[in-house]
Amino acid sequence: MNRNRPNLNRLRQIQSPERFLWAILPHAARTFSACITMLPASSAKAAAVGYSYCRILDTYEDLAPTPEAGCRLLQKFASRFGKPEDQELSSGKSESELLPSPNLTETSPVDHRDQAHLLLVERCDLIDQVFQKLPQPSRIAIVRLVRDMAGGMIWAKRVFDNQGGILRNNSQLRHYSNAVLGNPVAFAMRLMVRRELSHQEKETAMNVGELIQLANVTRDIEKDLRRGVAYHPALEPWLSKDPEDASDIICEVRSELFDLAMSQAPAYRKMVEGIPFRWISLSRASSILMLDFTDRYYRSCAKRISRPSWPGPQNSLRLLMGALPAFLSRGATSRRVRKVEKAFLNARQSTADLH
Repeated sequence: MNRNRPNLNRLRQIQSPERFLWAILPHAARTFSACITMLPASSAKAAAVGYSYCRILDTYEDLAPTPEAGCRLLQKFASRFGKPEDQELSSGKSESELLPSPNLTETSPVDHRDQAHLLLVERCDLIDQVFQKLPQPSRIAIVRLVRDMAGGMIWAKRVFDNQGGILRNNSQLRHYSNAVLGNPVAFAMRLMVRRELSHQEKETAMNVGELIQLANVTRDIEKDLRRGVAYHPALEPWLSKDPEDASDIICEVRSELFDLAMSQAPAYRKMVEGIPFRWISLSRASSILMLDFTDRYYRSCAKRISRPSWPGPQNSLRLLMGALPAFLSRGATSRRVRKVEKAFLNARQSTADLH
């Protein structure tokens, strides 16, 4: 399977809702997909549906022809589910009760991954069929996720539009990160603790979301500039221009955002320590796998900005094998989380050493 060049014809031919869900998931959830498949069956399917809907929202945000059209698509998609409490009134929803997802028209996909995301939008009815068969608590959590994420994205769309494609400060960047990844992290935590989150737990989820979302932001600076979007005011003069001409300023921005991400390192430990995992736990292993994927990216990012990197597994098989001790041992989990936290904080501290 090639995530950069997905086999779209094969994906179009799949008619089984569950088969399509699992086949499209690696293209929809990227690194999250491996973590989702490691979850217990009771949580994995709900997580796969939730993150597929997140990708659909991301696609509306990224590929809508205008900001106004993007806001309409986001709102329409979220409203088709009703309110979370609507899921409490019924043990299930029939297909006729769930309106079709709005299609994207007049859009120009940038690459093959965008085409896979558009295919997910087109075939959302298959994801809906899986959603409708989930237990009521899972449906409620998914509806809350979709509504919260869509609301945050609509806010971001309007801010980007009013500010010419730029986020002006770290406060706006955090608000955006909360919407697009803080809410999904909170959703995953709800699935694992099987209750509503406290205020402190939700704040921890938002901090973890910022840590992970800044990986996406720092990775895609050049691609985002080409489509007229930037998450730092220093990049404003380079919107919709060739990013190769802005390599120096991009490196400075990437370095600043790297440090901002590293400052959130303690949040991941707080999240893991706050979840009452069982003695033997697939969910705990999944959380370590997500951390290790994040760690691998930031190790590469450190090299990209000419910072000292740190050792760690590179290929996916080694990452998977590295998560296995967490399946069996709370102590191994704690040691791994604290090791990555220390590496992140040391990487941030190295900024002072460089100046």
